[in-house]
Formats: sequence, structure tokens, C-alpha cells
Amino acid sequence: MHVISPHLPRLMVEEAVRAALLEDLGRAGDITTNATIASSASATAVMASRDHGFVSGILFAKTAFRMMDDELKFDVVAKDGDAVKPGDALATISGNARAILSAERVALNFLMHMCGIATYTSKFAAQIAHTNAKVADTRKTIPGMRSFEKYAVRCGGGINHRYGLDDAILIKDNHIAVSGGVAKAVENARAYVGHMVKIEIEVDTLDQMVDALKAKPDVILLDNMSNDQLRQAVAINRKDNNGTVKLEASGNVNINTIKAIAETGVDYISTSKITMAAPTMDIGLDIILS
Repeated sequence: MHVISPHLPRLMVEEAVRAALLEDLGRAGDITTNATIASSASATAVMASRDHGFVSGILFAKTAFRMMDDELKFDVVAKDGDAVKPGDALATISGNARAILSAERVALNFLMHMCGIATYTSKFAAQIAHTNAKVADTRKTIPGMRSFEKYAVRCGGGINHRYGLDDAILIKDNHIAVSGGVAKAVENARAYVGHMVKIEIEVDTLDQMVDALKAKPDVILLDNMSNDQLRQAVAINRKDNNGTVKLEASGNVNINTIKAIAETGVDYISTSKITMAAPTMDIGLDIILS
């Protein structure tokens, strides 16, 4: 099992699931289910994986079913962070048949998306497990889904970059251009925030990196550098600063390139691929016939 972040606040999950259920139920509810299934009918269903992967989003599925009928029984079989294979059950649901069928798609949509991110992240993490580097997400997420997608990254063995514009400073090339240079940008940032806020600065040349080291940020983002440049950057950091400034590589990162990038000695590798390019994991729900 992967080490993951604390559970998402239930209130956040409930708000997202409620909106999704209302979108799906529309103006008249599930007319197919209501037309074909007696209101008193009971059923038991199992949600099972059809892929190899890692679980994320069980609470979303549970919330969807319980919002349709708070008397439904939802038994968790596989927890967030667990590895599963085709045929493995994730949960069983029993109770009112109409409620189960009406919540099915919303529950699966959240679960398939989040399991997909966790699973794809795990593939990146596996590529660099022999190094000290960690794979991190970015702010490239589906609007409204960021906290959930970043949670899924943790379920897959990745780590989180900043959540938004308000929880850490990341000085990029345009900030540097307008503020008057690397040193000035870091100086301005130090004067603006308190001691609890980390400061990272993006550089795209080794000369800029040397300037950045002198300004003593917490992290330096090495943007679109070659692996040879990354190795040189690591060496410079160790020589000039005893390696105390953390180095993050970004740009041109994918499942085929991350291993070589990690082997340069950088501390972190950030990529949007783990959230924006992750395929969904195939998960099905089937009624158990007695």
C-alpha cells in the first residue's frame, strides 16, 4: 500500500458528489430505473476492477450511494492506496435496487478517474524508485477537481506540489522579467511573505541557477534542461551550497524520460502527465444474482 495523505474532508466530497448526482438525475430522476424496477426491490451489487491498478476515491463512491439512500449498506473491500488486479472487488453495495442503479454512474465516474490517476502515478513512481527523487503533480488539473486529483496522486505514490496560487511562491520567467531579475524577484518575495511560506524560483539556464543560489530560495525549478545540464546543476548546488537548496526538474517529463531525469540527482520531478494524461481505470458494477 502507498503512503497517502489524510482523508479528504467529507464536506468537500459531499458537495462534489451532490452536484454530480443532480447533473445526472436531471429534472425527472432516473426514468429508466423507475420504469422498470419496483420501488420495493432490493439488490446486492459488487464494484470490481477490470484492470491492474491502485485504488483512489472509495469515499466518493460510498457517498454517491448513500446520498441516493442513506440506508444502503456499503462495505469497503479495497481501501484507497491498495493495489488491485482484474476481478478484485472494491466494494459491495446492498439495499434498495433503484438507489443502487441510479447512483452507479456517478460513483464509477469518480472512482474510475481517481483510480486512473493513482495508477498512472504509480507507474512514474516505480520508474524512479531506485533514486531519491519524488514525482510531483502540478496545477494542471480539471477545474473543480484539483484537491481530488492531487489526493489520487498521493494514493499512487506521488507527492503534491502547491495546491494553488496562495500556498507557496513559484517565481516563473515572466515574474523575473517584470521584477528585474532573479535576485530581485526572490528579495521581493522574502519581504512579502512570512517564514511559513516556501519560495521557489524557475530558471532555464545554469547561469540563472547560479544567481538563484546566491539569493537562497527554498527550491530551484530547473525548467526544460537537458539531463547533462541537470547533472551540472546538481553538482553546482552541492559545491556552492552543500546541496541545501532543493532542485526540481520540470518540462519534457513523461513515462519514458523520468527515469533518466531522476538519475541526474534532482530532488523532485514535476509533471502534468500524471493528472492530465492518466487513462481511466476500468471498473464495473454488477448485480449479484442469487
